[in-house]
Amino acid sequence: MALPKLKAAACHLAPVFLSAKQTTEKTIKFIDFAANKKAKLAVFPESSIPGFPYWSSILAPSQGHDFFKRIAEQSVYVDGEEISAIRRAAHQGRVMVSIGILEKVRYSSATLFNTNLIIGDEGQILVHHRKLMPTFFEKLTWAPGDGYGLRVADTQHGKIGALICGENTNALARYAMMAQGEQVHISTWPAIWPTRLPKKGETGPAVGNYDNVKANTTRAAAHCFEAKCFGIQCAGFLDQANIAGIAAMTEDPEQTMKILSSYPQAATQFLDPDGQVMNNSLLYTLENRQRNVACVRDEEGILIADLDLNKCVEGKQYHDVVGGYQRLDVFSLQINRKRLQPVTFNKVDDSGAPGNSPDIKFPHHPIPVEKQKDLGREGNLQQALKAQESSGSHVLFRPLYQNESLVT
Repeated sequence: MALPKLKAAACHLAPVFLSAKQTTEKTIKFIDFAANKKAKLAVFPESSIPGFPYWSSILAPSQGHDFFKRIAEQSVYVDGEEISAIRRAAHQGRVMVSIGILEKVRYSSATLFNTNLIIGDEGQILVHHRKLMPTFFEKLTWAPGDGYGLRVADTQHGKIGALICGENTNALARYAMMAQGEQVHISTWPAIWPTRLPKKGETGPAVGNYDNVKANTTRAAAHCFEAKCFGIQCAGFLDQANIAGIAAMTEDPEQTMKILSSYPQAATQFLDPDGQVMNNSLLYTLENRQRNVACVRDEEGILIADLDLNKCVEGKQYHDVVGGYQRLDVFSLQINRKRLQPVTFNKVDDSGAPGNSPDIKFPHHPIPVEKQKDLGREGNLQQALKAQESSGSHVLFRPLYQNESLVT
C-alpha cells in the first residue's frame, strides 16, 4: 500500500506580546487559514503561546523578575481554556496542530515547562512533550522535562514527531524518534538566539554570535538525512511590537530595542528526506499574497508544502539506521517514559500506616478535642475514621495512626 501524501502548513508568526488570550485568538486564525488551504497539519513555533523569553539572553538574572512574573501569569495549562480553544479549532477544521507553549502546572505557582503538543484532527492530544533540558539562559524560565513525551503520533496522514530547539542536537533524543518510524519530523525554534551582546560601535549582529539560521538548518537536515523523513522547521518571528514590549520593561528601552533588532531572524522551511531545503514551498503573507519561496524569515506568514511520504522509502535501502543499517547486538538505547512528579504518596494499608489513601476523608471542621481523645483511647484508625464520619463534622481532623494517642 502506498504511503499518504500530506499537505502541511508551517506558521511563521509573532505572538501578541505576553498575552495568552490574544495569541490564542491569533493562532486560531492561522489554524483556520491552514484548514481553508486544505492543509492537514498546521505547525507553530517553540513557545508560541505566550512567547519566548528573549530578555533572559540580554539581561542579568536580577533584572528579569518582572518578566518572569508576567510570563508565569500568561503561561497556560494543558487542560486550560486556551488549549481547549485550539483543540476545538483543530477539530472543526479537521487539521492536526503542533504547537509550542509555555506550560504551567497546578502543583506549583511558578514551575514552567517548554512544551510542545501534537493535537489530532478530532481535537485529541496525541503527544504532550516537555523539553528535556532548557538551553543556556532558558534555565531562568523553564524546568527540565522528562521522557514521557518522546513519542511519535501514528496518524492516517503519517507518523509525526517533534523535538524542541536544542533537543535536535541530542542524538539520543533524535534516535528515539527515528526508532518509532517517524516520517515527518517537526523542529521548533525561537526567532532569535543571542549568545553575545554587541560591543560598543558594532552596528550589526554581535561578532561571534550564534548563527541560528545555519545551525538550525544543519541539525534539521541531519535528522532528515539519517531518518529518511521530511522535516518541518518552524521558527518564531520577533516583530517590532514584541521588541517594543520587551524594551518598555527594561531600564534602557532604546538600547534594548537596538540590541534585539540586531540579531538575524530564524528560518521556517521544509526539508526533504535527503536533508535538502524544499525550494518550491508556497508562502501566504498576512495580506494573503502568495509566492514560491525556500523559506520565510523576516515577515509573518504561512508556508505550505506537499509532502509525499513515499519518498521516505528509497533512502532506507542505503542507510536504515533503525533496521538494516544498525547493529542492535552492539548498541542499545533505553528510554524512561515516566512522567515526573514532585512527590509520590503511598497508600494506607490495612495496618493503618501513614500515607495517602482515597479511603481517608478529611472533613472541614474539627471534631472537638475531647471527642478526639476518646477516639484515641478507643484504639485503631478505622474506628476513629468511622466515628468521625458519623459525627457529621466538617473541619480538618488529622486521622490517628495506629498506636498513636491524643491523651496528654
